[in-house]
This record gives sequence, structure tokens and C-alpha cells, in this order.
Amino acid sequence: MKSLFNERVYQEIEKRILRLSNTSTPVWGTMDVSQMLHHCQFPLKIVLQKEHPRLKNSLLARLFFKKALYNDKLWRKNLPTHVKLKVNTSKNFNEEQKLLLSLILEFYNKRQVQEWNPHPMFGKFTYEQWGKMQYKHLDHHLRQFNV
Repeated sequence: MKSLFNERVYQEIEKRILRLSNTSTPVWGTMDVSQMLHHCQFPLKIVLQKEHPRLKNSLLARLFFKKALYNDKLWRKNLPTHVKLKVNTSKNFNEEQKLLLSLILEFYNKRQVQEWNPHPMFGKFTYEQWGKMQYKHLDHHLRQFNV
């Protein structure tokens, strides 16, 4: 799995996000492109300590789902989203795109940080796992919009 800490991967993700437009339509799922851009900010805000959602720390989630967050297997389409991470309201495309790009850059710029705070639901991740997980989530949703 690619890592968002890698410069080429960071640039690839940035270019893919910039290929989106406010008229981009999903291949699957119910979010529009602006909602997806907003949704993609949640994992970055969590790792960057900008948001502290009350997510239940679950042993079952850690045992059965944690590895899927950063392994090489692509996520299937229409995976369920945690209720606290769903976006059901209208969002401004330009604002959401700009904010997501700034969060990705902030995360990438911290690529020298080796120790990160634990995830509120899944617990501790290694440096490598954080980079892969952030890439995998963004890639999943960019594939959702065919970019």
C-alpha cells in the first residue's frame, strides 16, 4: 500500500483531488463530491488532533477491521460509514477542496514525526500504518469519483 508520507504519492493525491469538479458524480455511494471532500477530512483531522470525535474504542474493531485500514487490499464499494463521520448536509465544493488539500499538506509536512497519538477507535498505529491508512482512505473515495 502506498503511503501519504511519500512525496510522489502526496503529489498524485493532490493532482487527483484537483481533477475533481463540482459536477463530478460518484460511481457508487450517496455522497456528492462536496460531501466526499468534507468526509475525507475527518481521518486527517483526527490524526492532526484538530478533531476529537467520541468514537467507541472497540476490541472487535481493532481485531477484525484495523488491519484493513492499511493493508494492500482495496476496500469494497459501499462500505458502511460510522454515523459520526457521515456527511448529510450540503457543502461548498471550493471550500471543501481547499481545506482537504491543506490538511493533506499539513499531514505530509509532518512526515518526520515518528510517534502519533492513538486513534480514538482503533488505538495505536505505527508511522507506516498512519501513512498507508491516510492514502487508502483518500484513494478509496477518489476511485469513488473516478479520479
